[in-house]
Amino acid sequence: MTVAGSRSAGVLTAALLLLGAAEPPAPQPLAPLEGAGWQLVWADEFEGDALDRTKWTPEQSCWGGGNNERQCYTDRPENIAVEGGMLLLKARKERFAGPARPPEIAEYDNPTQVQSHTSGKVRTIGLHAWRYGRIEARAKVPAGQGAWPAIWMMPQDAVYGAWPRSGEIDILEAVNIGAKCKQCEGGRGENRTISALHFGNYPPENRFVDHRNALPSLALPSDDFHVYAVEWGEGLIRFLVDDRVHLTVTADQWHSGSPRAKGRPAAPFDQPFYVMANLAVGGRLSEENNAKGVAEGTFPAQFAIDWIRVYQCASDPTTGRACIR
Repeated sequence: MTVAGSRSAGVLTAALLLLGAAEPPAPQPLAPLEGAGWQLVWADEFEGDALDRTKWTPEQSCWGGGNNERQCYTDRPENIAVEGGMLLLKARKERFAGPARPPEIAEYDNPTQVQSHTSGKVRTIGLHAWRYGRIEARAKVPAGQGAWPAIWMMPQDAVYGAWPRSGEIDILEAVNIGAKCKQCEGGRGENRTISALHFGNYPPENRFVDHRNALPSLALPSDDFHVYAVEWGEGLIRFLVDDRVHLTVTADQWHSGSPRAKGRPAAPFDQPFYVMANLAVGGRLSEENNAKGVAEGTFPAQFAIDWIRVYQCASDPTTGRACIR
């Protein structure tokens, strides 16, 4: 998910490349984990009955993520729980006051802000970050107009500057699943998940490449668990759902507006990134699409994550490209 700005800004999207195409899309290539040379280097299977604080830090903030979201993220069991071998991020309708921003982007006095909902967000920031690899999560997203779960990555250090100069990798976004959708096939409403890269210069010169992906069966992704993944190598990033590649982006399609990126063709996606997962309530991308706004019956809702695993290329850890086949 984007940390600032709107998706209606001037953009380059993968979907635009297909406008006007008369032929159906080509079958999505399969890229299974097995046999590709990926080696597991980090994982959380969410066993036990508490969040592993050596792997995750809950975010506590109420600023709305730069997207006018309606939640306060809290560090409470009502919003973040490990139960039945899963991480559960729970969004509830309840008035709550908390710090406006997380510490790394807080203003000097970090004023208190009040929101209409609470939810959960966990990050590996300051604990674990990786450059290149295959990052996977098995998850079941919630349905409903106004629900916006995501698994995504941000740079551990803003080497190229503040967002989006240092990049953003969105492995999974599921926005308004099941809500009315004129463009969706299958007759069940919004059935597409989103993967994206954000990059460029400071708004309004920010850019992104994204793709909205439906399952082969056209089922709602909220009906079951699916594996969402990114394969990230030097100058090449591709996104997968259940081992099917639905978006491939190369370095000639991204850039950074930072002067520090000069002579670095893979910038900004050549630095270590950390992983996070959250369940947002509303926000521009959600409330400006599908049935608009936040539906009364959407919350409470929960985002269930069975596991998150990080692999790196055993034979080519420097670039990761040898394992992206």
